Amino acid sequence: MDRHPRHAPATLRNRDAILSILKTLVPDRGLLLEIASGTGEHAAHMTPRLPPALVWQPTDAAPNALADIDAHTAGCESIRPALLLDTRMPSWPVPRADIILCCNMIHIAPWEAALGLFAGAARILPTGGALVLYGPFRRQGLHTAPSNAEFDRSLRARDTSWGVRCLDSEVRPAAAAVGLEFAAEHSMPANNLIIVLRRT
Repeated sequence: MDRHPRHAPATLRNRDAILSILKTLVPDRGLLLEIASGTGEHAAHMTPRLPPALVWQPTDAAPNALADIDAHTAGCESIRPALLLDTRMPSWPVPRADIILCCNMIHIAPWEAALGLFAGAARILPTGGALVLYGPFRRQGLHTAPSNAEFDRSLRARDTSWGVRCLDSEVRPAAAAVGLEFAAEHSMPANNLIIVLRRT
C-alpha cells in the first residue's frame, strides 16, 4: 500500500529565504550536494529556480528518508535519486561536489556528525567551493534569542549529544582545522543564520 511522503512544515517557512542566498552562491553548472535532505522539499522547491545546468544530489543518513525525498522530487530531471550518506563515513558516495548545502543538521546530531561534515566537505569540494550551513547558532557562547535558548534546552533533553552549536568556539575552529575558511554570515528569519565556509 502506497503512503504519502512526509511533509516538513518548516520548509514552507524558510525555503525562499534560504533560496535567496543560495542563488548568489551556486555555480552556473555542476553538482550541488545536499546533506540531511530530510523530506526532499527543499530540493523540490529550489532546483527549478536555480541554473538549469546545476544538478542537485539529495542525501540523508536515515534509510527511511530516501523514499520520501524521491517522492517529493519525482519529475525533476535536475535532481538525482537520493543517496544514503552519514557524514561520519570515512568516504562518501559522492566523490566530488561544487557546492554543499546542509540545513538544520548539526544541532540535531552528535558533534561527530558536524566534524564528519567538515572533513567530507574538505575532501570533495574544489578550492573555493562553498559549504553552506543553515540553522540556529550561538555566538560567543550565548544564544541569539530566548527562543533559541529554549530550543537548545529541548534538544539536549531529547539527546545529550545534540544542541545549538557555537560559531566561535566550535564551528569555525573545527572547520578551519580541515581547511574550510569562514567566508560569510547571513541573518535569516526566526533567529537562524546562514554560514558560508569555503575550502582553501
